[in-house]
Amino acid sequence: MKATYHKHILEFKRPSGTSRGILKTKETWFIVISSENKKGIGECGILRTLSIDDRPDYEEKLKWTCDNISLGVENLWEALREFPSIQFGVEMAFKSLESSSPFLLFPSAFTKSHANIPINGLIWMGDKRYMKEQITDKLNQGFDCIKMKIGAIDFNAELDLLSYIRSQFSSDVIELRVDANGAFKPEDALIKLQELAKHDLHSIEQPIKQGQLTDMTGLCKTSPLPIALDEELIGVFDVAGKEKLLQTIKPQYIILKPSLIGGFKGTKEWIDIARSLDIGWWITSALESNIGLNAIAQFTYTLQSKMPQGLGTGSLYSNNIESPLVVDNGTLVYDQTMKWKVKYLN
Repeated sequence: MKATYHKHILEFKRPSGTSRGILKTKETWFIVISSENKKGIGECGILRTLSIDDRPDYEEKLKWTCDNISLGVENLWEALREFPSIQFGVEMAFKSLESSSPFLLFPSAFTKSHANIPINGLIWMGDKRYMKEQITDKLNQGFDCIKMKIGAIDFNAELDLLSYIRSQFSSDVIELRVDANGAFKPEDALIKLQELAKHDLHSIEQPIKQGQLTDMTGLCKTSPLPIALDEELIGVFDVAGKEKLLQTIKPQYIILKPSLIGGFKGTKEWIDIARSLDIGWWITSALESNIGLNAIAQFTYTLQSKMPQGLGTGSLYSNNIESPLVVDNGTLVYDQTMKWKVKYLN
């Protein structure tokens, strides 16, 4: 058995805005395992400035992982605790190698094109006109759940956009989620949450920056709007730490991004704890290529959550990996008539 790694720069069709800045490209890495004329592929989807493993020795650790691939997936997962994106890439690559097809990781009704996964339509930050244009497009595309990134433009303008959606569609027709990416200040967060709640929203992701446990605990206790933790989960490696975090803050929801929290195994640990505490959850991709999105989507379907998931980012790039993943009428579909085209497996 041997392994290699390959860097791939994904290019956004249109620069996409978050409260942390404008994204034009996205760096990702593929691990390819070869054994007895079979190959498996996994994606290490690092997000610079956000991933806990955004470190100068990242590529060095990738090389070490490939050099020690014979340790196997369990031993490598433990050895890579401080590198959750590589943990996920390794899990994915081994699952791919062991499968009948490199891309059939979790066979199901979804991979047979017999079922689909409800997803939210993502509205990127920009000026008010651009955001309104995106909202109209998502509604026309059949989405009944929309997630809007907020925190970068004037707050009142964002409230106007939410008011516009609600003037057209009630919460029975369109579910609205917002994601602040930690943009609010603790001292005025509750006031903003009270204003947002007037628009009958489903939830808000990460209203204040992670690491402010006392403030976040207070917000989750007093907010009129359900709060979902996102960035707060990053960098919590052991089960005891995860339990303590959720028991302390008591959020209404958690958002699970496998590339940022240790892949399939790390995600399952969070879900088990959340269920024991009656905390809701859903899964979101973290700007991976279609390789990573495919693994996350297939895994997500096996969990049988009825909530819309955050898996609609495959169409963002001009040079994504060609795949059978298609967004149709507000759902993610695995179209068996379409083929994978992956040069790294040649």
